[in-house]
Amino acid sequence: MRGFGPGLTARRVLPVLRPPGPRLASGPAAGALERAMDEMLRRSVPATPAYELREKTPAPAEGQCADFVSFYGGLAAGAERAELLSRLARGFGVDHGQVAEQSAGVLQLRQQPRETAVLLQAEDRLRYALVPRYRGLFHHISKLDGGVRFLVQLRADLLEAQALKLVEGPHVREMNGVLKGMLSEWFSSGFLNLERVTWHSPCEVLQKISESEAVHPVKNWMDIKRRVGPYRRCYFFSHCSTPEEPLVVLHVALTNEISSNIQAIVKECPPSETEEKNQISTAIFYSLSLTQEGLQGVELGTFLIKRVIKELQKEFPHIGAFSSLSPIPGFTKWLLGLMNSQAKNHGRNELFTDSECKEISEITDGPINETLKVFLGSNEWVKSEKLVRVLQAPLMRLCAWYLYGEKHRGYALNPVANFHLQNGAVMWRINWMADTSLRGIASSCGLMVNYRYYLEETAANSTSYRSSKSIRASEQVLGLVAQFQKNSKL
Repeated sequence: MRGFGPGLTARRVLPVLRPPGPRLASGPAAGALERAMDEMLRRSVPATPAYELREKTPAPAEGQCADFVSFYGGLAAGAERAELLSRLARGFGVDHGQVAEQSAGVLQLRQQPRETAVLLQAEDRLRYALVPRYRGLFHHISKLDGGVRFLVQLRADLLEAQALKLVEGPHVREMNGVLKGMLSEWFSSGFLNLERVTWHSPCEVLQKISESEAVHPVKNWMDIKRRVGPYRRCYFFSHCSTPEEPLVVLHVALTNEISSNIQAIVKECPPSETEEKNQISTAIFYSLSLTQEGLQGVELGTFLIKRVIKELQKEFPHIGAFSSLSPIPGFTKWLLGLMNSQAKNHGRNELFTDSECKEISEITDGPINETLKVFLGSNEWVKSEKLVRVLQAPLMRLCAWYLYGEKHRGYALNPVANFHLQNGAVMWRINWMADTSLRGIASSCGLMVNYRYYLEETAANSTSYRSSKSIRASEQVLGLVAQFQKNSKL
């Protein structure tokens, strides 16, 4: 098996992990398994050397870490792996007694006039005490052949266990943060290779690209051929130790304008088999997919977009516009929840104007609260040209508010919006009936949005959004937000 990260090659090959299964069983067998877990952790997690011996203590035997990996890979149930991770997080974290002792030492030195070197060493002792024991285990696993690949999968298991509430609590969250930080270092931009996919790429790569497409699913080989053919570009990052292993994939359409409809990109054939460079003035980022769940939160997508922009500028120096054509996941769910809340708290719908309510009721032949929820909860409403026309104005302004006004801790609630705004893009245009696929109608009422990258402004925009949570938006978006504030009530 090829390695997936930095470090030495080990003699042992890591096992393939089985998918998660049911919850951990109870009874004598479970008790025996729990004792086996405790014994495995006791043997495999390296002890923290005394501060004075930290650079003199030899590394643990290679077999210790490999035994942990083999044991973990042999756990068949998701709950069993979750239980092992929970025990690792709770029992092998930071020694709080040592932290308290070293903290007291630092505070005491700050209150007394001492040489700077003495205070700096005390602070270094405190930093050392703050390192959890399991970090040493992760560090030594990373040196095994395939070790970083294993840790990526382990973090994917941990995230899934947290989502299913198989593991909870501050110790688990802390371990997830530590592992995420380590992966962020190993997968920093200096260790990543940018690779372009064409129809002549190896079949294995094309297959992986097809299977990893999470935004607009690939239907067949002709579909993938179209997406890597003329007027299209597909790039991915691989790790330096595993070339041709996609980690994150970006699809780009080369057009003469900022696209407003995804079907025109993924379904229609290009204008010709030969690219005419003078017809290309715009690059549209229309799909970004992470292939490894364990790398969630690691800034691969941001790095990839920046690198691809540089590649495209080399190939097409005259390109003047860079923009996404992005989905709006969660909009329909948010809207239906808002309608339910309005009906419950006010007994009526205050999201639509009186004239809109009247027209919608006439078309749906019933009270707007009930009939519209039923229609939006299915995909049937798009079959009515009248309903599509009447809903355009209210849904456009509601979507603008969802993207611009709905916040989580001061930042955009929508994860795709938050991603592009953090990159410094401008919320540029909301597009009606931009994705008429079943998924597009179900998740966002067919709406999509362009986030435009003005290259000379992205750094300032990113800093402004990250520090003061200020969103840059176009006149179209701000106009729709103003319409929402005038015509809708929350």
